[in-house]
Amino acid sequence: MPNANLYAALRANFPADLDQIAVETDSGAIYRWRDLDQGAARYANLLASLALPAGSRVAVQVEKSVEAMLFYLGVLRAGYVYLPLNNAYQAAEMGYFIDNARPALVVCAPSAEAWVKPLAESAGAQCVLTLSAQGEGTLVDQARARPDTHQVAEVAASDLAAILYTSGTTGRSKGAMLSHGNLLANAATLKDYWDWQPSDVLIHALPIFHIHGLFVAIHGALIAGARMLWLDKFDPQAVIDRLPRATVMMGVPTMYVRLLANAALNEDACRNMRLFISGSAPMLVETARAFQQRTGHTILERYGMSETGMLTSNPYHEGPAARRIGTVGKPLPGLALRIAPPGGGTCPVGEVGGIEVRGPSVFSGYWQMPEKTAEEFTADGWFKTGDMGRVDDEGYVTIVGRSKDLIITGGFNVYPTEVEDFINNLPGVAESAVIGVPHPDFGEGVVAVVVPKPGAQLAGETMIAALKATIASFKVPKAVFVVDDLPRNVMGKVQKNVLRERYAGVLG
Repeated sequence: MPNANLYAALRANFPADLDQIAVETDSGAIYRWRDLDQGAARYANLLASLALPAGSRVAVQVEKSVEAMLFYLGVLRAGYVYLPLNNAYQAAEMGYFIDNARPALVVCAPSAEAWVKPLAESAGAQCVLTLSAQGEGTLVDQARARPDTHQVAEVAASDLAAILYTSGTTGRSKGAMLSHGNLLANAATLKDYWDWQPSDVLIHALPIFHIHGLFVAIHGALIAGARMLWLDKFDPQAVIDRLPRATVMMGVPTMYVRLLANAALNEDACRNMRLFISGSAPMLVETARAFQQRTGHTILERYGMSETGMLTSNPYHEGPAARRIGTVGKPLPGLALRIAPPGGGTCPVGEVGGIEVRGPSVFSGYWQMPEKTAEEFTADGWFKTGDMGRVDDEGYVTIVGRSKDLIITGGFNVYPTEVEDFINNLPGVAESAVIGVPHPDFGEGVVAVVVPKPGAQLAGETMIAALKATIASFKVPKAVFVVDDLPRNVMGKVQKNVLRERYAGVLG
């Protein structure tokens, strides 16, 4: 059996001349393909020296840097399981992830080591190392002296490559288990579908702790042997400055809104671009139209999930006219998608139902949650995405909503139950309901509706300040409304649909 290690597949597509430039950073640093290969080798050798048990999870919560990408490649190369975590997560959130995943190694920012180390040690981690945004720390120090050659670990296609914690509405994050085969299948499909070429130049301005920036973008460039223009953070002017040297950009709708707000975005700036891609959140039709008019480019929208990789995409080869604004395109080659009514089966063309999928990129299940895994798959093996949509007679998929109350704000997932739990523990709070409402910049914004305890006086600004010190900033409500009671149905369940209608216009 050939080695199914994802790194081996990516490495096979590096250019023959490893001295070509692979990555240019916003600080002017240059990484050649040889640097990527040797850097991954040093990290893989470091991991081998730690003698971690087979199948060990490696949890990583660091700022974006090329060094962090090299470490990811090293984890793949060594055959361990990569566990990226949003660097906005704070102690209460990190405690859950570390306890659930039980990583053998945790890598964090130097500034977070004091509070991450006790969490890691209590969960049985063998080691905690650090990596800063500048590419410095004990991780780099220990890897620097390691050999720059390494025999790629032998793995099967079904062996785990990564665990991505994904949000839901149950109050518990779930670790989606993705294999080397899952990730390679998606990368190879997108390489052909989006016509990646070695001559491409990708503007990489996304975070690398979730599927969009880590897998879709990085894998796309590496499997094509294409160069990356690397931005540690998204900055509209920095992106526009690089557009004339680039051919591909991936972003979330918020990024495109902010680009449109900059007068320097025009057709001339985009003269060498061949493809703009958007995902991770719904894009407003007015945003897509405005971008089209300003630049002459039709943004290609696609649809995917942490559990599945990319599922659908608007066409590339058929040209911009085939891209239907407001849809997420057609199912990717090799991916089966159906629209199912509540009782099972398949909806007629044009009718709304639950989106279900199966294919080689679909995950095997949730880490240590066999019951939840069983719930999310049908008896005949289809994964229930939780999204509602319809398919037209030409195969284009339109997503109309979510069957759960998941909020997607600026491309980040927020599940209300978790935020509600933190709010309900604030002094004077009797109960709360957290909803997502339209936001002109982020797609959706988080809003909390709170009922005080008898006699308590609550101030929204005070609650927001308390939450900012407790949870990730993207989860903090942008507005808090104090009310006497929450609307409920006859069964006593809070009617969040009523709240969403009531507060639909509060964020502009």
